[in-house]
This record gives sequence, C-alpha cells and structure tokens, in this order.
Amino acid sequence: MPNLKPSLGNGIVASPPLRAPPYSQTTSDDDDDGGFGRDERIADGEWRELFLVIRERISVNKFYVECIPYKYRDSGESSDENLERIVEVLMINTPSGPGLLFPKGGWENDETVEEAAVREAIEEAGVRGELMDFLGDYDFRSKTHQDEFSPEGLCRASMFALLVKEELESWPEQSTRSRTWLTIPEAAESCRHAWMREALLQGFSKWHDQKMASTGEEFPDED
Repeated sequence: MPNLKPSLGNGIVASPPLRAPPYSQTTSDDDDDGGFGRDERIADGEWRELFLVIRERISVNKFYVECIPYKYRDSGESSDENLERIVEVLMINTPSGPGLLFPKGGWENDETVEEAAVREAIEEAGVRGELMDFLGDYDFRSKTHQDEFSPEGLCRASMFALLVKEELESWPEQSTRSRTWLTIPEAAESCRHAWMREALLQGFSKWHDQKMASTGEEFPDED
C-alpha cells in the first residue's frame, strides 16, 4: 500500500484521527492549572497548533471513513490500436432512502483509517483493490441534526480513492445493498448527498486528472 499522508487541497482540511495530546501530571502546590502541567519538551508553537486542532475536533461529533472505488472500461468507440478508456466509479444503494452512496463507515480501535476504508469497500460493495490516495476530509450533518447552527450532529468523512482489482460474487452486506458502475457525470447525478457529490467532483475527479497529468500515463494498468 502506498504512503497515504493527508495533504491540503481544494480548501479541505486533511486531518486523520487525532491521538490524545501529550501532557505531564504534576503535584506541586503552586500549580494553577488544575494539577496538569505543560510538557516542557513541547515548544509553545506546537502547543498552540495542537490546541487549535483539538478545538476544531471537539466540534465534530462523529468521524467516518469513505472510499470511491473506481475502474476503467473500454469505450468500444475507437480502433483496437487506440482504444479509448472511460473512468467509472462504484456506488451502492441502501434501503434508508433514494439516491446512491459510496461505501462509508466508522473504524475500529485496532485498525488505521486506511484499513477501515478497505474493509468498508469489501463489506458494503464487495470489491477489493489498491488504496491509491487520500482525497480530503468532508464535513456533513447527521440525519437527526440538520440545523447548521446546532453544535450537535457535525460529522466528518475522510475520503480515499480505491482502484478496484476484484469484484466479489458475494459480500457481507449483499442482501441490503446492490452496486452500480457509473461514469463520473452519471454518479454526480445519482449522489444522495451534496457533500458526497462535492467529494466526487472536487476531490476524486480533480485528483484523477492531476494524477494522469503528472504521471504522463493515459490510464494506469489495473492488473
């Protein structure tokens, strides 16, 4: 698996799950910080940066991981020597509402966010592949707290691109979800949520175009 370090782009904050901040507990009578002293090994600037990250994260109630599975198919409109290939993304339906979604879920304590993205693709969409890149974090509101001014209900999904190598004939959630391959314009029309459409068009589509331009390849080999 490639090194998937979050990167800033398109105005999206890239921030994987945060671990507890370092601190040192003190017992001095003249402490005025409630018994917790600052770890002097950490510079003031680093503490400020850590504080800003923590302040932002305590406003987010739930964290999710999501992936956009994709593959290439031949258009059949060109000669065999210069066959045009089309990017398709995989979406799933759910009984909970109209429109289509990308595989999404939480992650366990014993797995990384990347491992969770791969697992969700298998469980919900029945596909295996190579996790290519981190696309960014996307904020949205839960179904039960749609008021944009409410401090409750703010969720964040870390999005990844997954190049599909294998489509399973059966998968854990097959009884409640069916899968559909769509072109990017078709997928954008089918997205249930606006934030998911933004992740597809502003995240995945731009990432894919930049990747093709930087590598000089028309399309990578899926094998």
